[in-house]
Amino acid sequence: MPGAMQDKRTANRVAFIAAVEITEIATGTRLSARTSDLSRTGCYIDTLNPIPTKTVVRVRLTQHGEKLDLPGRVVYVSPGLGMGVRFDEDLAPAQFTVLDRWISGVK
Repeated sequence: MPGAMQDKRTANRVAFIAAVEITEIATGTRLSARTSDLSRTGCYIDTLNPIPTKTVVRVRLTQHGEKLDLPGRVVYVSPGLGMGVRFDEDLAPAQFTVLDRWISGVK
């Protein structure tokens, strides 16, 4: 379809609601919000005030009392709705273990 946005995702995503705190690395500014989906490579964050594209961030996800801190970058913004964050590619195996468990729905 001409003019349609191409989906560049490299990993399957699932609906995933969790509390999230985003910290801008350069300024230390923090934003509390929630996720609406998650994959091994990133997440979508629902927020009325998204951070600008290309901003380097730290994402702290909290699900059932378990926390996961992930470095990332804002890759797209939907003004007034939210933003897509791509996680850094060099995550530790333990971080992928938690992501995989959350994505599979296992508590």
